[in-house]
Amino acid sequence: MTHCTPLVSTIFFFLLLLGATEMGPTMVVEARICEYQSQLFRGPCVSETNCGNVCYNEGFTGGRCRNLLLKCYCTKPC
Repeated sequence: MTHCTPLVSTIFFFLLLLGATEMGPTMVVEARICEYQSQLFRGPCVSETNCGNVCYNEGFTGGRCRNLLLKCYCTKPC
């Protein structure tokens, strides 16, 4: 029985290795986000929902309020 334990351990190791290679590589890629000041947003930016809607109408993917001046900045992947 003592000769069987290393064999079982070796087989188990290779099965784990085979399972890990079958899953394939996983890559986490984080896209860079570019920001541009909105050309159509008027007034102080106090609602990111409103800012995002205006930016969406300008062709961007979203928007957020920034700065102490409460400006609306539109965002999109670079």
